[in-house]
Parts: sequence; structure tokens; C-alpha cells
Amino acid sequence: MAVVFGTRPEAIKLAPVILALKAESFLNCRVCVTAQHRKLLDQVLEVFGIVPDADLDLMRPDQTLSELTARAILALDAYYAQNRPDLVLVQGDTTTVLCATLAAFYHRIPVGHVEAGLRTGNLFAPWPEEANRTLTSRLAALHFAPTELSRQNLIKEGIPQGRIFVTGNTVIDALFHVLPQVRANPPDIPGIEPAEWARWDGSPLVLITGHRRENFGAGLESICRAIAELARQFPDTQFVYPVHLNPNVREPVKRIFEAANAGNIHLIEPVPYVPFVALMDRSTLILTDSGGIQEEAPSLGKPVLIMRDTTERPEALTDKTVRLVGTDQQKICREASLVLADRSTNQGTVR
Repeated sequence: MAVVFGTRPEAIKLAPVILALKAESFLNCRVCVTAQHRKLLDQVLEVFGIVPDADLDLMRPDQTLSELTARAILALDAYYAQNRPDLVLVQGDTTTVLCATLAAFYHRIPVGHVEAGLRTGNLFAPWPEEANRTLTSRLAALHFAPTELSRQNLIKEGIPQGRIFVTGNTVIDALFHVLPQVRANPPDIPGIEPAEWARWDGSPLVLITGHRRENFGAGLESICRAIAELARQFPDTQFVYPVHLNPNVREPVKRIFEAANAGNIHLIEPVPYVPFVALMDRSTLILTDSGGIQEEAPSLGKPVLIMRDTTERPEALTDKTVRLVGTDQQKICREASLVLADRSTNQGTVR
């Protein structure tokens, strides 16, 4: 069988699965990476000690989705033709997932889809992920749903119940794989001096991630203005933002925060997985438009404000730690202020 992935989130969520598969002597588990995210992917592979059997190395600067899709299908077509796996395993909702599934379909190779059944019901939020996972479900043979709600979504779409398996979420397995190491030997955070990190001891810390394509432009600028306003309102709180490599993220982030000139906003490069877990574990509040963090942060008891209009993980919203706030500047400021103004909410609730 072949496990195919290309991004940091896929690598994190598939790492526990790959380690378990490789422990089974009757399985020949091969790892093929597209390197849709080159640097970020390699960091995760190193953490879990996974060495790919095939590296398609598809990442190119400023590539469009169409360019990546075309090259990925061609490269995966050649990989399947040469290796003929009995099963292809994919995870999530990336361009790699869709291309790996479609190319496998052309070769009549069955596909198992990890984290199947997540839905917002809006093809443009998140974009293009909602379309990627929906199309993958039409072609996959096996569907590994993280929750009962995800299973029900698949059943409503006509997926045979005998092909759906509720497995739980593998990102939690990955998180608790590294968490003991993080707490026993706290890692340095690249971009933050250890002495400065030590001075923050006892101070509130807000961790930010923002990179969704549907937020590019006005949405991301509104998010940045909200963070700048919060930094002014709460000068004793540290705001740490590992900035995604995409130029559509970096340009507005740099422009707006340089203008804000707030000493408690810290823009750093994307950090490896282990230091990022340390940042989550240390945080008072997390502001994110990510998918996986909606699952990881509540497991750590951290309040989360989701800066999106929809979520494919509505189960998280039943927990008092998670709130959907969109990209409106005033709403982000209002909801974050409630958490930061009342330190009792650090125990893991969002009003």
C-alpha cells in the first residue's frame, strides 16, 4: 500500500497511522510525498522519523492551484504506474488528496480516506478544501471518519455504511505523542530569544495562525487590524504569529503590523511541529482560521476563536472552549477581550 501526502497538516495527522502500519509485519507500507509544502513537510517528517520512499518534490514558488494540480496528477500517475500499490491512503482535503485520489481512480486502485466526512456545506468556505474532500468522497473506497457526525454526513451523501469506519482523530494521537517531550524538555521557539521567552513567564500569550485562501485580501486585513487593536488594549499580553510563507499572507501581515508598531506583537517564521505544540501549550488564547488547531487546542483546554464564517468541525462548537467569530474586526476584538480581560477564562472557556 502507499500513503500519499504533501503538506504539514497531512504529515502530522498521518504520522501515527504510518508508524502503526509500519509496525505490522504483514503490510508493505510505502510513503510517497508530493512536497506540496516543502520545508514545513520536512520538519514534521523529521520529528516522527519518517523517511519517504518516494519524493515527488512538486512545490514551486507562487504556483497556482491549477499548476499544482496538473503537475501532481502527472507525477502521481507515473508513480502508480511504476509501483502499483494495492491501496492508496490519503488524509484530509488538500490538493494532494484530490490529485492522489483521482490518479488512483484512473489506475483502478482503491483509496482509503482518513478524516472523511467533514463538511461545511459551502463549496467556497473553506476554499478549495470543501470541494477537495467532497470530490474525494465520491471516489474513495474506504472512509475513515473521525466522528459520528462525519459518518452521518457521508451516509446522507449515499456512501454505503459498510465502507465507513469511525476512527477518532489522528491529530490527537500525534499531539499526545510529542506532548510529554515538550513538557519534559521545553524546546526553544525559533524567532523568540530564550531570555525574552523567560520574561514572559506568567504573562498572557495569544497564539495566532491565519492563512486560509478564502480570507486573502479583506478578511486577512481585518484579522490583522483586530490583532493590532488587541495589542494596544492589552499591552502586557504577548501576541505571537508564525506567519505562513504564502506571499498573500506575508504582505498584509508585514504592512499592517509594521504600521501598528506594537512591541508586544511578535511575527516569526513558521515553526516546527514540536515548538508549535509548546506555543499552544503555553498560550492563554488561540486565534486561528486553521482546521487542525480547532481539534488540538481544546484537547489542551485552550480557548479558541475560529476566524472563519463556517467550520467543518461543528462538534468543537459544543465545547465552551471554541467560538466561531469570522473575520469581522469588531467581533474578534470583542470576543478576545472577554477572554483576556477575565483571567479565569484561562481555565478553558469562551463566553
